[in-house]
Amino acid sequence: MSGTDTRLSAALHHIAIGSPDPAALAAWHSSAMGLKLTETASGILGRGRGRRLIFTSGQVKTLAYAAFAVTNEVQIRQLADRLRKMDWPIEPITEDPFFQPGGLSVRDPDGNEIRFGLGIEDNEPHEEGLAGRLQHVVVASRHSHRLSSFYQDVLGFTLSDNVIDGTGEIKTAFLRCSAEHHAFAVFQASSDRFDHHCYEAGDWSLIREWGDHFAALNVKVEWGPGRHGPGNNLFLFVHDLDGNWLEISAELEIVAEGRPVGTWPQAERTLNLWGTGLLRK
Repeated sequence: MSGTDTRLSAALHHIAIGSPDPAALAAWHSSAMGLKLTETASGILGRGRGRRLIFTSGQVKTLAYAAFAVTNEVQIRQLADRLRKMDWPIEPITEDPFFQPGGLSVRDPDGNEIRFGLGIEDNEPHEEGLAGRLQHVVVASRHSHRLSSFYQDVLGFTLSDNVIDGTGEIKTAFLRCSAEHHAFAVFQASSDRFDHHCYEAGDWSLIREWGDHFAALNVKVEWGPGRHGPGNNLFLFVHDLDGNWLEISAELEIVAEGRPVGTWPQAERTLNLWGTGLLRK
C-alpha cells in the first residue's frame, strides 16, 4: 500500500491448525504433504516445498490463525495506522516462528485471528516432494457479507468474485491480496468455522501426480479432479487425519488489472464446471 492506495499486497505465508492430537496430525501431514517436523514451544512446525504449517493443541478442525506476509515494514505500519483510524483492535505479535519481530495480529468479526508480518528467510530450503505452495485459506461464516466487507474495507483485500443465490444474496466471496484470484474466501453457513486450506501446484500435470501420491498412501480423494468456476482452477480435495478439507489446486486465475468483479450463480456447475459440486448449506 502506498499513497492513497489502500489495497493490501501480501501472500498467505503460513497457517496454524488446532487439533486434540497435534502430534498425530503433524505426522499425517509429514507423510502426505512432505513436511519436515520440528517441535517448538509454539507447537509442531512443518516445513515443506512452499508450505509452512504449525500444529497446536486445540479443538478438532480449527484454524488457530492464518498469517499473511507483506513485502516490507512500511506496509505493516500503514496497515496498523489504518486499523487504528478505524478503531479496530490490533495486537503486536509477541512470538511467531515464521515471522520476523514487528508483525501485528487482528481478529475479524467472527474472531478468526489474522496475522501480518515479514517472513523469516529459510536458510534450509525444502525442495523435496511435489510442488504445492500454501496459497489460500477459506472459512465459513453465519455472516459472510459482514466478513467480506471487513476484509475489503478494513484490511484492504480486493474482491474478485461473488457467488449469489436466486434472491441476490451473496453466498460466497473470493478475495485477493495479489494478482492471484483469491488468497481468502468466505462461505455463508450455519456456523462460523474453518472450511479448508489450499496448495497451488501450478500445473495441471501435478494434479495427476498428487492424485497418484495420495493413492500410494491410501488417502482417498474426496472430491475432484474438477474445475472451479470462480478462479478457473483445477482441483482435488482430500481429508487429513482430523477431517480438515485440504485442496490441491493448479492454474488459478491471475486477475488482470481493472477486471470487474465477477458474479456467479449458486449452482453445482459454479463449484465444478466438470461435474459434481459440493454445495455449502
